[in-house]
Order: sequence, then structure tokens, then C-alpha cells
Amino acid sequence: MKITIKTMALTVLFTTTMIGTLKAQGVPVYDNTNFISLVKQLFESAKQTTEMIKTVQFLKDAKETIEKVNNAVQQYEAVREINQNNTALVNMVRRDLRDILNSPYIHPNEIDAVSNAFNSIVEGSLQNLEFMNQVLSNDFLKLNDAERLAILEAQRDDSKKMVADITLKNKRYKMVISFREMQDKINNRETNY
Repeated sequence: MKITIKTMALTVLFTTTMIGTLKAQGVPVYDNTNFISLVKQLFESAKQTTEMIKTVQFLKDAKETIEKVNNAVQQYEAVREINQNNTALVNMVRRDLRDILNSPYIHPNEIDAVSNAFNSIVEGSLQNLEFMNQVLSNDFLKLNDAERLAILEAQRDDSKKMVADITLKNKRYKMVISFREMQDKINNRETNY
């Protein structure tokens, strides 16, 4: 009997001392709004990925078409620069758009606007590449090399403008994200008054 009383007394003593050091973990709470936002972001990322795959295939087709053109036009630096600009454009969109869309400071209702802003530039780039492929084919409107080169010069200027435009949009969205991040830090800072 004395052993059970001592055992119970020690158990009570041990339990009361442990209660002071234990902390409740709580129950996890799931926010449906954030989950829906995540699903939307994943859906947009999937759409962007399929668009990028189509773009890569289009660039491969464009490369094959360029290889068929006569050597004078193929050697011209405008063709290489247009391809480099379009490749840089696609790479920028692929890398930067994913970073922007995955940011917690871009609201779910802004995802479509951001995606559309980048997609419009990529679509313009793809249209320019398609037009360039038509110009470079030997049977396009019976153009001579000088006329083709003049058209390619204009295409090169357009591709430079698109790269500058996508760089500007990227910088603008990153500034918005940076501002919202700073605003969030200010609004959620701990005060030690």
C-alpha cells in the first residue's frame, strides 16, 4: 500500500512538473483560399510549360527552315541576331515568369494579367519568327536577297524591341514584388514598446 501511494505521489509530482514545460502543438489549419490560389498557380505554370514546349518546337522548325536558305542570306548577321534575341526572349520568359508567378506577393487575381503580358510578347515573337521563315524560303513573293535583307533588318529591330519590352516588364513586376515584400515586412514587424 505504501509503495502504491509513493508511486502515485511521484506520478502526480512528475506530471505536474512536466505540464509546465510542455507546450501545446495545436491542430493544423488549412486555408482553402491559399490552396485554390496554389492550384491556379500550378495550372498557369502548366500552361506556360506547354507554351514553352511549343515555342521550342517552333524554334527547331525555324532553324531547319533557315538551313535551307541560300548562303548569302543565311550568313547575314541579322538572322543570327533575330534567333539569338528570340531565344533570349523565350529563356527570359521561362525563367522570370515562373519566379514572378511563384511569388507570394503576386495576388491570384493578377496571375492572368502577368501571364498575358508576357504571352503577348512571346506570341509577337513567334509571329515574327514565322514571318522570317516565310521571307527566308526561296519562293516567298519572288524576293531577291536585297529585299529579304531589308525585311530582316526590320525584323531584327522588332526583336530588339521585344527583348527590351520583356526586360522592362520583368523589372516592373520585380519592383512590385519587392515593394509588396517591404510593405509586408513593415506591416508585420514586431513592436517592442
